[in-house]
Amino acid sequence: MIFWVSFNTAQGTNIRSDESMLRFSDLIDERSRENRKLESSTAKLRKEVQGLAKRDSGGSAEERKRLSDVERNAGAERLVGKGLTVTLTDAPSDATAQLPGWPEPEPDYLVIHQQDLQAVVNALWQGGAEGIKVMDQRLISTSAVRCVGNTLILQGQLYSPPYTVTAVGDPQKLKKSLDTNKTIEMYKKYVDAYGLGWEVDEHRSTTVPAYTGAVELHHAKPVE
Repeated sequence: MIFWVSFNTAQGTNIRSDESMLRFSDLIDERSRENRKLESSTAKLRKEVQGLAKRDSGGSAEERKRLSDVERNAGAERLVGKGLTVTLTDAPSDATAQLPGWPEPEPDYLVIHQQDLQAVVNALWQGGAEGIKVMDQRLISTSAVRCVGNTLILQGQLYSPPYTVTAVGDPQKLKKSLDTNKTIEMYKKYVDAYGLGWEVDEHRSTTVPAYTGAVELHHAKPVE
């Protein structure tokens, strides 16, 4: 019975090998590369459309200024100014507990999680950030920071640690907000206990690029 089931399942192929199967991680990598190419092409076309629209709009100077303010608030314009960058890094895979009373780490303790990145982003917004980018992408109101395993999927693109979060704003206010965030406070305990990476670098001048992706909402409902 076992031999017959194996023969019927194999249909002349080697069922012990997964060489003919595309691993899920490979599929994500492939789709991420495709998304990058499409996004680059879309951004160029969108820039051309915006340039033509501004040229032919015929609006007054006041209307053009109002449009520019809206674009800036929406993240469609590049920001340059003082700020800081937070870098989060996975701990070494062979890390051991460095503090007394802490258990030896499970694999889950040694990687950056979605809530860690989200806590940094939230703290920077609360600290008065004018604009934020995660890795090389600008965040807007519809951006979602999602992690799958030990990788980050942001706006259709895949990233691996170390993760960088850069904000334009008053560095002292941003640092204060990071220092008083409860989730980050817990993360720092794991930094001390297991060697997760945490670094904050201040910048006299840094750049957050303009958002170039789609801004249309596909699903929405009014707040009651």
